[in-house]
Amino acid sequence: MGAMSDPDALRLLGLLSAPDRLRALSALVLGARTGEEVADRTGMPARDALAALERLERGGVAVREEGGWLPRPEALREAVARAAESRAEDPAPEGAGREEAKVLRSFLREGRIVALPVQRAKRLVVLDHVARAFEPGVRYSEPEVNAVLRAFHSDHASLRRALVDEGFLDRDSARYWRCGGTVDV
Repeated sequence: MGAMSDPDALRLLGLLSAPDRLRALSALVLGARTGEEVADRTGMPARDALAALERLERGGVAVREEGGWLPRPEALREAVARAAESRAEDPAPEGAGREEAKVLRSFLREGRIVALPVQRAKRLVVLDHVARAFEPGVRYSEPEVNAVLRAFHSDHASLRRALVDEGFLDRDSARYWRCGGTVDV
C-alpha cells in the first residue's frame, strides 16, 4: 500500500493482519464459497473460519449471498486508490488538525516513518497515527503486530516498544491489543 495515512487503508491493513482472516479471504478468492469450504482449504476449524468470514464481511471485503460467501477484492483496490488520492493531497488522516498534519508530513514519506520524532509531543502524533492500524478490541500475536509495524518502519521492534511505552498498545505474555489513541468512528 502506498499511503498508510488513509483511514480505510489502515482499517483494511488491521483487518487483514490476522492470519486467519487473510487465509479466509484467500480461500474465497480461490473459489471457496461456504464456511466449510473455507475451513477445508485453510485447515481452520469451521467455527474459526466462520468468525473470520464474518469479520471480513464487517470489514467490507467479503459479502454473504444465498450461495455462500464472495470476496470483494474491489474494496482493497478502492482503499488503495483513495489512499493514493489522499496522499497526493495531504498525508494526515481525516480529522487531523493542522499541527498534526504538519507533524505527519515531516516524519512520514509515502506512509512510512522516516524518523521517530525525539520531541515527545510529535512522537505521540506519529504513534497515534500508527496505532490506528490496530482495531480496538482485537488481540494480536507478536508476529501480527510486527507485520503491521513493518509497513510503517523497518525497526518494528523499536516502534512496538514505543507504542507499548506510550500507552497505545498493551500486552500480556502472548498477545497485544490497542488500549489508546484516536479512534475513527
